[in-house]
Amino acid sequence: MKNFDIALIPGDGIGPEVVTEGVKVLKAIEKMDTNLSFSFTEFPWGCEHYLKTGKMMDDDGIDKLRHFDAIYLGAVGYPGVPDHISLWELLLRIRKEFDQYVNLRPVILLNQSLTPLKSKTEEDIDFLVIRENSEGEYAGAGDWLFKGQPEEVVLQTGVFSRKGTERIIRYAYEEARKSNRTLTSISKGNALNYSMVFWDEVFEEVGKEYPDVETYSYLVDAASLYLVSDPERFEVVVTSNLFGDIITDLGAGITGGLGLATGANVNPEKQYPSMFEPVHGSAPDIAGKGIANPIAAIWSVSQMLDFFGEERWGKAVLTTIQDMVKETEMLTPDLGGNAATGDVGDSFIEKLKITADTIKVK
Repeated sequence: MKNFDIALIPGDGIGPEVVTEGVKVLKAIEKMDTNLSFSFTEFPWGCEHYLKTGKMMDDDGIDKLRHFDAIYLGAVGYPGVPDHISLWELLLRIRKEFDQYVNLRPVILLNQSLTPLKSKTEEDIDFLVIRENSEGEYAGAGDWLFKGQPEEVVLQTGVFSRKGTERIIRYAYEEARKSNRTLTSISKGNALNYSMVFWDEVFEEVGKEYPDVETYSYLVDAASLYLVSDPERFEVVVTSNLFGDIITDLGAGITGGLGLATGANVNPEKQYPSMFEPVHGSAPDIAGKGIANPIAAIWSVSQMLDFFGEERWGKAVLTTIQDMVKETEMLTPDLGGNAATGDVGDSFIEKLKITADTIKVK
């Protein structure tokens, strides 16, 4: 039997509500597949923890997380705690300490009725964004000079190392080759004359080792236009930390909203745990109302299963999501339904059992 030890960080707002449904799915899979077992340890870290203790996580939090197979994060953010504190002292700290340099954000239209784009179908919007996740514009380098004075100056420095840039681009080429899809690089070399020119050169350099991969390269502003006007031209996308953060939210917008947006923060070598999360935020305005959409949190379970090498179950979860989104009767209000969060999770598990039998995943 394979046992996977998972650290739960439910976090703030709707985080605990949606993570609960994801855990329910994993426990249901455990019952359906006697070869799998999942154990969970919960940590109360996040903004509410910060308001009580002055810290987003325990001082030895990284050591506590180090031995787990994966981290399952709900959401972080709460009124009264500045966003840069919640981001840098928990989420980015985990990403950097565990070298989770690959961020995977699938952008898939599950139901044509969900996209605001006229006449676009499920076949038109189906791509994977591979975002550099450890340095770049989020390296935290810079300075704040003459603070509070008329001469005040702030410096924010992007850091693009040869190692960091090459490994994420190579990862993307490998994914494009494996899946037989095109690869598009998104940068801004005309304006960022050091970092993005370097990125473009590395993209071309590594590409010489992958002559079988068809490639494209767009400036980020043009790419943003194409994401709306011609999304079918994208299959696998590789980009920097900041650009990846922005365009994937645009991707969520063209596929039905952040309630369907998921992300994996991966250390491919598995030297450290990887982290899986819905990326919709903590939505404190609807927390506790029982209407939070758990689909993104469940989708992150699919990504986790793929990472564990249980691709059949990962596919079963994603297939069930696709089937469920086509039926509005058991969806939360943001997707046009009137179901409660827990009811969506319960209905999902019943549908997953049928999916598992159909594709004989067990």
